[in-house]
Amino acid sequence: MGTRAWAALAALAAGAAGLAWAARDIPVGYGAEPSGERAERVRRSPQYRDGAFHNDHDTPMEFNPARNADDRHRLRSLLTDGGARKPTGAIPVVTEAPPRSAVDDGLYVTWFGHASSLVEIDGARVLFDPIWSDRCSPSRLAGPHRLHAVPIPLTDLPALDAIVISHDHYDHLDMNTIVWLANNRTAPFIVPLGVGAHLESWHVPADRIIELDWHDQTTVGNLTLTCTPGQHFSGRKIAKRNYTLWSSWVVVGPTHRVFYSGDTGYFEGFARIGEEYGPFDATLIQIGAYDAGWPDIHMTPEQGIATHVDVRGGVMIPVHWCTFVLAFHPWGEPADRAWDESKARGVTLSIPRPGQRVDVADPPAVDGWWQTIA
Repeated sequence: MGTRAWAALAALAAGAAGLAWAARDIPVGYGAEPSGERAERVRRSPQYRDGAFHNDHDTPMEFNPARNADDRHRLRSLLTDGGARKPTGAIPVVTEAPPRSAVDDGLYVTWFGHASSLVEIDGARVLFDPIWSDRCSPSRLAGPHRLHAVPIPLTDLPALDAIVISHDHYDHLDMNTIVWLANNRTAPFIVPLGVGAHLESWHVPADRIIELDWHDQTTVGNLTLTCTPGQHFSGRKIAKRNYTLWSSWVVVGPTHRVFYSGDTGYFEGFARIGEEYGPFDATLIQIGAYDAGWPDIHMTPEQGIATHVDVRGGVMIPVHWCTFVLAFHPWGEPADRAWDESKARGVTLSIPRPGQRVDVADPPAVDGWWQTIA
């Protein structure tokens, strides 16, 4: 969702609830802009020019509630009438915690909802875009609210080898979760350029922050993690955007490979990622929060399947749906469309319940669990 849309969403949500933003929370939740050596690295990036990061192609935002009355009406209906955009019953979650002891071989993925996922790969554990808060917002009083409970408490997470962030939007970079992980786990935070400024402002030690540009790599134990391109945008403030980078991610172990799309529009860069880093045993691909008003920054489910094919994926696990209402499509539609397209293109798909651990070597068959409450 675009910055203007988020701004209008925040304002309308606060007005509808009769609440003001929690002033003391927002400045901290905003994070910080890059400065010093971090800002120098940002300025040296090939993606950075004219004071901002850029995609390889223009990505205009057609949805504009600030100027368009029809868009304001659509946004108001999103906030005041859940309708088909919310499930009709409780979303089933799996509350069994992943094993505490590391699995020496194999590949397992536990999707906790939205884009938060734990990947157990060749004896190591990587946590992607963790959000355990009730809202994806700088405020505890307004903003998109979680539709299902967090499957497990943070205390039930096992030891981690890396915590990976795709970009700095609130539904992917959650301050409260980051602070807890910084204080209770020892893993490094691996982030795109500039995002480390947010973490340092939240007192994450600088020596635990690894910032990468597109195609940069880092090694953690027996894993190689590569920051790869995406087509999106960034920013945690209404009036400031694209001062940090966004990315997809490649994780390579001694035996297995995983690709995570992050938030992105569909573009030809995925085929290049497949050629250079694939094939992948598993992919985690964004399929939700799409709209005709922002076609270049979020994929449709069909484009998500195409991305999986482009990167030469094995098992695809759809992410970025189910947990928050961030767009106008019906709640269960992303999973329905991804399932249909996977069958049409011969893609092996696994759609777990939030909290369900998937053995990539033996993924469960898709059972349509969401359709009974859609």
